[in-house]
Amino acid sequence: MPIAVFALSLSMFAIGTTEFVIVGLLPTISSHLGVSVPTVGLLVTAYALGIAIGGPLLTSLTGGLPRKRLLLTLMALFVVGNVASGLAPSFEFLLVARILTAFTHAVFASAGVALAVSLVSEKRQGRVIAAMFGGVTIALVLGVPLGTFLGQHLGWRTAFYGVAIIGAVALIVDARLLPEAPASSWVPMRRQLSLLADPRLMLALLTTVIGFGGQIVAYTYIAPFLEHVSGFGAGSISPLLVVFGSAAAAGTFAGGHAIDRWPRATPVLALGLLAGVLGLATLTAESTIGAIATLVAWGSVGFALSPVLQHQAARAAPHSPDIVSALNISAFNFGIAGGALIGGRVVAGDGIHAVTWVGGLIVAAAALLAAVGALTARPQAAAAARSLSP
Repeated sequence: MPIAVFALSLSMFAIGTTEFVIVGLLPTISSHLGVSVPTVGLLVTAYALGIAIGGPLLTSLTGGLPRKRLLLTLMALFVVGNVASGLAPSFEFLLVARILTAFTHAVFASAGVALAVSLVSEKRQGRVIAAMFGGVTIALVLGVPLGTFLGQHLGWRTAFYGVAIIGAVALIVDARLLPEAPASSWVPMRRQLSLLADPRLMLALLTTVIGFGGQIVAYTYIAPFLEHVSGFGAGSISPLLVVFGSAAAAGTFAGGHAIDRWPRATPVLALGLLAGVLGLATLTAESTIGAIATLVAWGSVGFALSPVLQHQAARAAPHSPDIVSALNISAFNFGIAGGALIGGRVVAGDGIHAVTWVGGLIVAAAALLAAVGALTARPQAAAAARSLSP
């Protein structure tokens, strides 16, 4: 595995921590800033929309810049954005700071994926994507629980200052280890949009939006879910997030290997298993043992989706890796934004206990779309093989 991929993974650790640390701090921020928990949940939605909308636009605008210089500039701005979040005097200021930070996240992830896959053969691309996005899942193991602990005991602002420090370390490591990669060719927005006319890519992107979005319906409210459904105290949330994150890290790397070996079947299987876990979670998480087992199963299959769905999109349009990476990262974050918004509505309407089964139904719909994609990919592959026959 190229050492540059591990440098990128460290940056994604910082990025993943700042994206998801809000999840563990919803009650704390709500109490301190005097807004409701569903309103604080908008910080997840706004951050995701910043990535989803800013990703393709900024990828197009920065396409002509040398990759290493671009990635280092983005990490520097990421550090500034987190310091600004920690200094936020109001909810509105925090919301704007989060959106601006999300712009750096958007371009770093897409440019980083394109750099990572350029360093290995096609047969190993799923694994390097998993290694890079493994930084996000390790953030779930360490960054998010630690940020939650710091936020609960030293104030929520401390979590953002901590992320800024991690980002600064990642910036130094990237400066030393990333190769001097040439700039990609400039890609106008109309070319990015023209790819959306490809039905196979559109199906892959839609699967990403719905599949990951269904998971986020529940994940955004995992802290209050564990408190009110499973009966844990606030002090138990950080250790439970470590359990969840450890399972997510293992699932991410397993998903990377699985998608390289079984590219058509893995998305269907992963989404189907996740739908089942979420659908039953309200029942299985009512006891201590059941809650822990649910977190392990959920983390294992839920965050295996990151490399699986990223690779699925890349296979749909292998000739445009930068663009497809940006589009699929946007799809992930449209799913996060929509899932957080739907989750807030579910909590406000039906209560916290309903977020898991509603999320499970949404993920089940994505599993059906993935099955359609797998069935249509088979005849297309056969036709391509026939066209190459003498």
